[in-house]
Amino acid sequence: MKGGGGGYFYERRTKQLSLFFIGVVLTTIVVWYWEKTPLLTTLLPSHGQVLQLFPAGEVKVKQVDDLTEADGVVNLVSPPSSRNKPPLDIRGNGVVDSVSPLSSINTPSSDIRGDKYSMTAQEKHHENTTSRVGKPVSGEVSERHNDSKPPKQQLVEPMTPKKLDSASGREADGVPMTNVEKQENTTNFVENSVSERYSDSKPPQQQLVEPMAPKTQDSAVERKGVGVPVSNVEKQACNFGKGRWVTDENRPLYSGFGCKQWLSGMWACRLTQRTDFAYEKLKWQPKDCEMDDFTGVKFLKRMQDKTVAFVGDSLGRQQFQSLMCMLTGGEERHDVEDVGKKYGLVKARGSVRPDGWAYRFQKTNTTILYYWSASLCDLEPLDPTNHTTYYAMHLDRPPAFLKRFLSRFHVLVLNTGHHWNRGKINGNRWVMYVGGKRNTNRRIAEIGGAKNFTIYSIVNWVNGELKKQGGLKAFYRSISPRHFFNGDWNSGGTCDSTTPGSVEVEQDESSDSIASGAVKGTDVKLLDITGLSEVREEGHISRYSIRGTQGMQDCLHWCLPGIPDTWNELLFAQI
Repeated sequence: MKGGGGGYFYERRTKQLSLFFIGVVLTTIVVWYWEKTPLLTTLLPSHGQVLQLFPAGEVKVKQVDDLTEADGVVNLVSPPSSRNKPPLDIRGNGVVDSVSPLSSINTPSSDIRGDKYSMTAQEKHHENTTSRVGKPVSGEVSERHNDSKPPKQQLVEPMTPKKLDSASGREADGVPMTNVEKQENTTNFVENSVSERYSDSKPPQQQLVEPMAPKTQDSAVERKGVGVPVSNVEKQACNFGKGRWVTDENRPLYSGFGCKQWLSGMWACRLTQRTDFAYEKLKWQPKDCEMDDFTGVKFLKRMQDKTVAFVGDSLGRQQFQSLMCMLTGGEERHDVEDVGKKYGLVKARGSVRPDGWAYRFQKTNTTILYYWSASLCDLEPLDPTNHTTYYAMHLDRPPAFLKRFLSRFHVLVLNTGHHWNRGKINGNRWVMYVGGKRNTNRRIAEIGGAKNFTIYSIVNWVNGELKKQGGLKAFYRSISPRHFFNGDWNSGGTCDSTTPGSVEVEQDESSDSIASGAVKGTDVKLLDITGLSEVREEGHISRYSIRGTQGMQDCLHWCLPGIPDTWNELLFAQI
């Protein structure tokens, strides 16, 4: 009996222990799937609520209530104001591209910042059923990568796996890991995925992206859908030389029959035998930016108490006359004062015209000035007493006029180009000088080399003066193209076209590499008019003249109103 009684006792004891261990196993399974099973989540409190009861100093898991979901992506403690907004990519590329769904990426669950964070079953279900909406803001991806190409994949992959807490089997930050994350830790699935997306091959120093405090918005336009103000660099990113010509019935900006107060008759094509004037209706529209509509009132208000100076050849004079017509609407203006004498711009005895003009708009105290300097060089007579003397053409010195009056200018536009040929230099009796002495450098002695040397020299000089002249903005205008076909100006060249060669300009770089190269690295800006003018071969004066006499065609200068009006619109947009 004792033996039987003892066996019965031990048999009951064994059954109790078995039930106890079964209970422990079941409890463990319930705890493990506590927040992974929708039914248990609804019946039982969350881990976070239970762990809040732990004493201070123990590891706590963030509550799910502290997380928000934006377009199916878990965000870390975002303020209420940021909910329902597209999440920021760690690279600053706006929002996550919808091209690559989560199902197509064999990576662990992670938020877009690269921080691994496990989700409940409800969150996973929401993520799988909610489409990711939002595309990166146009133009921003390429600006942040040196190769100017958007990354192949917009989703940032997880960074190097975090260290595990051996006691709990969780990450050191107290966040449970998914099975896929465990597999990643053992197989090292992703290597250097983030650093490869940075030009310096370094991952960001901070892995968690905290909510950004709202920035004070200034005059800068906010990026669409992101709310980050555009920087000054981005505001200047517009390529005004890339775009297309479009028809605008509100053009021209002034009458070709008027503006006789400012416009030379030989450039007023409405006064000639020309009968096609469709070229007057075309307006330039840059591709990547908007350009303010030009009005004389807005220009004069922007240039109140300021002086705008054009220094260059006859194409610079065309731009000057075009601006005067645009500011006055081609109307007679008696309130515009001739102030040429203040700048020594008076007609000398025996001269056809003065070396330039200067007019002041009294209401806004705005002066518009032009000085003729075909080569942008300082010209010094070798024998001042001899009217047939040769002139030292100082390739490394600015014109004396520019050096004398630069402190009075607020906007300066320089140009040169078409007088750099052997016939003009010999005809004007110019002798090249460098460093105060007659040039002996054979490379500079060549016309092309001399021109390039001069452009670089003058731009560098002006750039040095900008630091001394507060508020001065300087532009170097790229060369105006010629359109002589079947010959040159003196060998029967013509330009009889009545339609543009094209209406679109797609090139990213200026057609005038010398001009763009000269201003590169300086504070002198490029007024790039070459490419957009190159396709407008029908805008030249061609064979037309006031007297209607036959002669050489002018395929260098432009009809006004016409192409130079657009040059001034570009200038207005950049000042």
